[in-house]
Parts: sequence; structure tokens; C-alpha cells
Amino acid sequence: MTTLKWAAVLAAWLLAATAAWGAVGNDAVQQDEAATLRIMNREIVTMRARIAGMTPQARVRRARERIQALPDEAIALPINTVRFQSGDARGVQFLLGDLPLFSVVEGDAEPESKQDLDALVEQTRSRMEQVHVAWVQMRSRPVLLRGVARAIGATLLFCILVWGAHRGMTRIVGFMEERRDVLAARFSYVDWREFLARLVVGVLQVLQWLVVLALTYSWAHFVLASFVATAPIANDLGDWLLLKLSWLAEGVLESLPGLATVLIVLALTRAIVDLLGYLFDALQQGRLRLPLFHPETVGATRRIFTLFAWCVGIAVAYPFLPGASSDVFKGLSVLFGLMVTLGSTGLVTQLMSGMVVVYSRSLHKGDFVDINGVQGVVTEVSALATKITNVRNDEITIPNSVVIASPIHNYSKLAGTHGTLLSTKVTIGYDAPWRQVHALLIEAASRTAGVRPTPAPYVYQRALSDFYVEYELFASIEKPADRIPVLSALHASIQDAFNEHGVQIMSPHFLGQPEHSVVVPKAQWYAAPASPVSPVPAARQG
Repeated sequence: MTTLKWAAVLAAWLLAATAAWGAVGNDAVQQDEAATLRIMNREIVTMRARIAGMTPQARVRRARERIQALPDEAIALPINTVRFQSGDARGVQFLLGDLPLFSVVEGDAEPESKQDLDALVEQTRSRMEQVHVAWVQMRSRPVLLRGVARAIGATLLFCILVWGAHRGMTRIVGFMEERRDVLAARFSYVDWREFLARLVVGVLQVLQWLVVLALTYSWAHFVLASFVATAPIANDLGDWLLLKLSWLAEGVLESLPGLATVLIVLALTRAIVDLLGYLFDALQQGRLRLPLFHPETVGATRRIFTLFAWCVGIAVAYPFLPGASSDVFKGLSVLFGLMVTLGSTGLVTQLMSGMVVVYSRSLHKGDFVDINGVQGVVTEVSALATKITNVRNDEITIPNSVVIASPIHNYSKLAGTHGTLLSTKVTIGYDAPWRQVHALLIEAASRTAGVRPTPAPYVYQRALSDFYVEYELFASIEKPADRIPVLSALHASIQDAFNEHGVQIMSPHFLGQPEHSVVVPKAQWYAAPASPVSPVPAARQG
């Protein structure tokens, strides 16, 4: 047991030592990264090698500490260099007078540029001379005062220019907004001048911020350049702006061939869409006839073909767009695809239902229909829903999936030259002559406004019930949309006609058997307004 115990302790110690060695190795790798020595915002040298076990970061930190500890009188001392040999590596020690600053060795040379030690030392010495001059100038009172005066003057000028730009642009934007509002109030539609005024207002608002940003950039660059210590930051700021502008210019030049290709593809797509529009216009106007194309469905077919043409054109032009292969475009494509996938189920169902409604030609705009218990005039048949206005002037929107799942009663579809057929039922007792009832119903129909005289109204006896006879009057009306008002007027005419001739409309229910038979005497078979020559209505087709 003791042997096993010591073996376990030894194994744990070895594991801990291995982990510690790995951590040290990792730290060494991380600490051996190149470090750049900067003095007064000026790059001096990039250190890449170790000296006496000191990492580049430690060397840079030690050099900064030495420079910060220099006395003020050291400003007059010259910059000296001393060469040294450390093993197989050669190096140069930089001094200010006889005060050591930092060292540069062969390992600090940039390997990609194939720079040797002498070139690195010469470059570092030149940069140190520039820092030394800047150090002297920074401690000069006239130079400092001149920088402060330049900064104050630039700040005052900056405030005046920003105030003036803001005031002037605000007035110009306000004037253009007034013109925009005047044009919007003058025209009931969107006039091109109003659109142009809105565009100018938007451009001026963006231009106002661009002017302020440009003035701010110029002020910051000028103020930073006025002081010795911050002059390198001003130079870097100017270089950054030039770099970005050149990058934008190069991007625009490189994207010109792709943009030209996109314009050509879109122009060809537009030409194809115009050709399709001419073809479908001819089909809709009846100047051209093709199988499977009906005038009622030409509009929907045109939209489908136009959408398909533009989708193909955009798909062909997409790879030539600037940045089409960038991660931003890829992310947007994935997001758009995910949104379409998650939300397309209901949308596709409604779209397919709309196509069924359109291509079945079951209803059109202006038809008087009854769909799922809703009666009214069709005002719109779109890809997703059908809108109906009922007799109460309520607009009712019915999804196309509900439309195709419900029976559609189209009272206008077969109206043709005979109008739309209207019917109503009454129940009259057996003691009323049926010929008289027929004549009264037809007379009531002839009195009603909106009922067509031809074809003539007619009556059918639909049932011989236990207590009464069920009569149904059929009549044609002029306008399907007036179905409900005409039906109301017809009911009023029926009541007036029956009241005038003393015929009871109420359907009798007997509680006991009457003492006499409930029949119509033969002498009353042709009671007014019936006539002996009145024919019995024959069966009608349709």
C-alpha cells in the first residue's frame, strides 16, 4: 500500500509539473509576441527578440521607464549608439549622452522585409532624432503658446462655421419643407414636384450632418497638428481618411464591371416585361386569342409572368452586385430564407387559394354574391383575400382559403340578357283559389320597380303541406346588386295585392276539424285578378 501511495503521489506531481511547464510554455509564447516602442505618439522600433531572458513586452516596458526617468537637463545630450555582442547575436545599445535607453538586436529586424541590423539601427536612429527634436520643441514656451493660440482660433472658427452651417441649412430645409407641404396640399395625387421636394429635403438633412462631420474632422486635425506631442496623431488621422477615400474609390472602380453587368441584365429583364405586357394587353383587349388564356384571368397571369421574369433577372444579376459574396450578404440571405421558411405556410396557402379563385372565374369585381352567408357586391379580388360590401355598406374581407372552401352563390354570373333571377315564397290556405294566388303574385311582381317585364314572372307550387300550399314566385331583376332592395319592394307589393283582393296570407292551422269542407267553390276558381284563359305555368329549364 505504501508503494502504491508513493507512486500515486509521484504521478500527481508529474502531472502538476507537466501542466505548470505547459502553462509556462504558453505564457512564453504569448509574451514573445512583438511589441512596439512609442515615444510621444511616435513609433520608434518594434522589438521581436529576447535579450537576457527579457521578453519584447518587458524590453518595451523597461525602455519607457528609463525614458520617463530622464532628468530635464538630459534634453541637451546627444543620441549615441554602442555595439555589443551577446553570444551569437549582435546588437546596438542606444544612449542619451551616457544614459542607456534601450537595445536593438538582430532578432528585432523584420523577417519579411529582409532587413539587416545596420538598416534597422539607421531607421531607429532617424526616428529617435525626430523624437529628440520634438522633445526640445515641446519644452519651448513660444512653440507651446503658438499651438495654444492656433487651437483657440481654430475652435472659435469651428463654432462660427458650425453655427452658420446649421443656421443656413435649417433655413433651406424649412423653405423646402414649406414648398413640399404647399405642393402636397395643391394636388390630390403625388406630383413629381412634390416627390422632388421631399427628395431634396432628405438630401439636405443628410448633407447638414455631413458638413458638421467634415468641420469637426478638420477642426480635430488642425488642433492636433498644432502641438508637437499630438502632431503624429493628426498625421495618422489624415492618412486614415485618405486610406478610406482611396479604398472607396478603388471599390467603386472595381465594382463598375459588375454594376454594368447588373444594369444590362435588368435592362433585358425590363424589355422582356414590356414585351409580355404588350402581349397580355392584346389578349385582354381581344386583339389576340390564344388557347388557355381567358380575358378574366389575363390580369393575374400577367402579374405572375412579370414577377417570374423579375425574379429570374434579379437571381442572374445578384452575383455581380458589389459585396454579393461578403458575409453581410450571406447573413441577410440566410435570414431572409429563414423568415420565408417560417412564415410561408399560411402565405402560400392564401396565394394558391387566390389563384384558384381567379382561374376558376367563379366571381369578379362587381358581382353580387353570397359566400359563407355573406351577401354583397365584390369590390376586390386580390391574391390573399376577397372584399365584399354588403347592404349595410360594411366592407367584409374573406380570406381566399375560406372562399374556395365555401359554396359561392354568384347572382350576376349568368344574368346575361335575362337579368338575375329572384324568388320568394308564400304559404296560403287551401280555401284560396290557386289560380287567384298565382295571378296576385304575378301582379305584385309587375308592380315592383326593378323587376324586368321580360321574361315574365311565373309561379310554382312547391309543396302541398298539411295546412297550406307553398307558392314560390320567380322574377328577373335588372341589377344583381339591387337584389335585397328589390326583394323588399316585392314583399311590400305582394302584401298590397293580397290585401286589395281580400286574400288571407296567414297560413291556417286547425285545432279541430271544420264543420264544412275547406274547398274552393267552382264559381270562385277564377276570382279576380285570375282569368279563365290563365295557363298553368309549364316547367322551365335552368
